[in-house]
Amino acid sequence: MKCLREDCPNEAATDSNFCEGDRWRSSGVGVVSIDPDASASTRMEEETPTYAPGTFCWVECATSEGEAGKNFYTSLFGWDFVDNPIAPGVVYTMLKQNGKDIGGLYQLMPEMSAQGIHPHWLSYISIEDTDEAAAKVTNAGGTLLKEPFDIFTMGRMAVIQDPTGAVFALWQAGTHRGATILKMPNSLCWNELATTDTRKAGEFYSTVLGWTRRIQHVGAEYTSFINGERAAAGMVLLSPESHRQSHWLTYFGVIDLDTTVSKALACGARLVKAADGNAPSGRFAILLDPQGAAFGLIQIVNQPAEFSF
Repeated sequence: MKCLREDCPNEAATDSNFCEGDRWRSSGVGVVSIDPDASASTRMEEETPTYAPGTFCWVECATSEGEAGKNFYTSLFGWDFVDNPIAPGVVYTMLKQNGKDIGGLYQLMPEMSAQGIHPHWLSYISIEDTDEAAAKVTNAGGTLLKEPFDIFTMGRMAVIQDPTGAVFALWQAGTHRGATILKMPNSLCWNELATTDTRKAGEFYSTVLGWTRRIQHVGAEYTSFINGERAAAGMVLLSPESHRQSHWLTYFGVIDLDTTVSKALACGARLVKAADGNAPSGRFAILLDPQGAAFGLIQIVNQPAEFSF
């Protein structure tokens, strides 16, 4: 199959997030930006956050090579890690910064690869009741890729595909509420949906999660999803000419974008979207890690102590 990424030369491409055949995918490429109207207080926050329902709380990298994936991200961001064997031959790695949880990483199991699941970052949204939210998913036109199930005592989750094809997870916290550091340098700072149908997607997330929408025009139409009074995520429209499928993209904040991009490339990443010099919300870039999972970087424009984009 030909890759859907416009600049990909491969007729039989293997980059999971930009090629056909992905049954369960969570990230991809899009011309994206962080919410340009969000205040500094909503963009870079205190450590050990609490998660209101409808808030992104965790990110997880599924990779084709566990050790290689772990080495790439720990080298790039300076993260630490703790490996947790959870079954014979299965290890779940907790990615950490200064002892605080950033996200997770695991190696795709053979049966997952056989289903067409390729390396990706999966974003989790906190919810009070996973079963109740999952029931809303099907009524709103979404698909349950994984029906609600327990992760030991840590929490209860489900994997969802929205009506336009983008994939995310719901998380009902047990002993694990999510990341204990975010919206700080080298941690999760933003999640953005690139979709083929903003109306259909917007109605779906409003129904399932209670998000409202604020539409702005910053060159192109940009939708901010609002959870209560705070920005939860962003949404942009994929043009039909792009031939790209809907996806959620995970962004990590960095202090020096150019240096981080150069380091990522030296570690084997591939550049999909070069750093934008004049984006309203700050400079950003999109890359593929060496195993093919897509992620974004956004530069923090002030000094680290101010924690603002």
